Amino acid sequence: LDAGASYVNDVTALRGDPDLAGLVAERGAGCCLMHMLGTPRTMQDDPRYDDVVSEVIDFLRARVATAVDKGVSDIWVDPGIGFGKTLEHNLALLRNVRRIRDETGRPVVIGASRKRFIRAIDERAGDASKDRLGGSVAAALLAAQNGAAMVRVHDVAETVQALKVWRALQP
Repeated sequence: LDAGASYVNDVTALRGDPDLAGLVAERGAGCCLMHMLGTPRTMQDDPRYDDVVSEVIDFLRARVATAVDKGVSDIWVDPGIGFGKTLEHNLALLRNVRRIRDETGRPVVIGASRKRFIRAIDERAGDASKDRLGGSVAAALLAAQNGAAMVRVHDVAETVQALKVWRALQP
């Protein structure tokens, strides 16, 4: 923020630093609160949910309430594709972006670019990022179609082109 940023992307959803929400509010910045099961070190150890969509929504709603209580007003949410999720969890969340938006009352950010779930769907999408371009663009298009306000991507030009064509094809 001191360097001029006006937005904070927090993968801990304000749980990692107890002073961050106050700082964001004091500076009049916005923030994106992301769901993550566990920590980066443990998140993929055996992620389990009874209902991943409902549980992620409940978590995000609680974190939004905390941010609002601390004075933050510009809040977006991110269901955390790939952060403590299996392939099935990621797909369920991507299919339910509109529900996440509607039930949290906040714009949704989706970051599915180059994620491992793409390789789980298509084994030809190896470890190299270039091997996941098609899957990344497809996920971005689905996220946009399902109501995402923003997609976070690595391959910006390709994704922008795909989104422009997709929008032009809309009735």
